[in-house]
Amino acid sequence: MILTSVFLGALAVSAAMLWCRRNLVVVTVEGMSMAPTMAHGDRVLVRRRRLCHVRVGDVVVLEPPLTGPYRTAAQAGPDGRIWNVKRVAALPGDPLPSEIPGDGPVGPGTLAVLGDNRLGSIDSRHRGPFSVEGLMGVVLHRLSSR
Repeated sequence: MILTSVFLGALAVSAAMLWCRRNLVVVTVEGMSMAPTMAHGDRVLVRRRRLCHVRVGDVVVLEPPLTGPYRTAAQAGPDGRIWNVKRVAALPGDPLPSEIPGDGPVGPGTLAVLGDNRLGSIDSRHRGPFSVEGLMGVVLHRLSSR
């Protein structure tokens, strides 16, 4: 009986750890595009999410468009990917915010995102909509600051 309880407890802990490893990521914010909400060096907890779980106003971590201005190899992390932290301004089918160039609604498979620091952010105003294929997830909580 005790051995069974210990085994089931260990199994539950292992399952919880596996879920966390697959669904939660800690990301370090680089730059000041999300100031004053987040500052350079802040660490945030991100839950991997698909587009259907993202809402306007969420802070997300996603890759910028693969081509275009403001993307350099020096920005890439150890895995070769570049991650941006931005706030969702519009979802597919929503009207494109007035500060983002273009006409019509946000296209399918894309998000319009903006940095909270409008003067110091390279976002959809400069790069256009970001592909949801590059979406890592939604920021849940700031873990630490500078």
